[in-house]
Amino acid sequence: MATAAGLVVLAGLPARAHRRDEYLQAARINVEPRRIALELDVTPGIAIATAVLAEIDRDHDGRISEIEGRAYAGLIANALTLEIDERPLQLELADLRWPTPSALTRGEGVIQLALTATLPALDSGRHFLRYRNDNHPADSAYLANALAPSSPEVAVGAQRRDTDQRELTIDYTLDAHDAAGVPPLLVAGFIAEVVAIVGLGLVVRRLRRERTI
Repeated sequence: MATAAGLVVLAGLPARAHRRDEYLQAARINVEPRRIALELDVTPGIAIATAVLAEIDRDHDGRISEIEGRAYAGLIANALTLEIDERPLQLELADLRWPTPSALTRGEGVIQLALTATLPALDSGRHFLRYRNDNHPADSAYLANALAPSSPEVAVGAQRRDTDQRELTIDYTLDAHDAAGVPPLLVAGFIAEVVAIVGLGLVVRRLRRERTI
C-alpha cells in the first residue's frame, strides 16, 4: 500500500479533527488505463472503538485473526459501489492491514484496505468513475479524493462530491491504446513483418522442391 509521502491528492482533504464518536473513512482513488486502485483507511474513534472491535473479534478472544479480519474487510467492501460510465465494477481485496486491538480501542488504530477493479475495454475520450461508500452510515465521517494519475494516458478533471463525501464522481479523459498497451500502428507493423517472413519461407521451400525435381 502507498505511504503517505508517496501520495499526491488532487483535491485537499478538509481541515477537521477526528472526533471521538466518528467512524472515519478516507478513500484515495487512483485511476489507471485498465484498472482502478482504491485505498480505504478506516479509523474508529475512541468512543465507538470497543463496539467496532466486538464486531471484528467474533470469538471475543482479544485478538484479530486472519479469518476475522478478512470477514470484516468483506463487509466493508460489500458496502462500496464503484461504477465506470454507469457500469458496475467488481472490487477485489488486494491487501489488508490491521492495527493491534489495543491501538484500536485507544482510537488510534487504522484499518487499511487496498482494493482493485479491472476496467472493461474503454475508448479514448471522456469517462466517469463513480464511487460510493455505504459502510457504517449512522456514525461515519467520509473523505474521498482522486490521486494524481500515475499514467500519462489518464487526465483527471472535475471531482464532484455529495455533501458528506460519501459519494464521489471523477471525470477523466483516457488516451487509450489497445488492451495490451501496444500502439495500433506498432501492432500492424508487426503483423505485416510476420506475413512477409512467412511468405518468404514459402517461396524458399518452393524453390527447394523445384531444384530436387
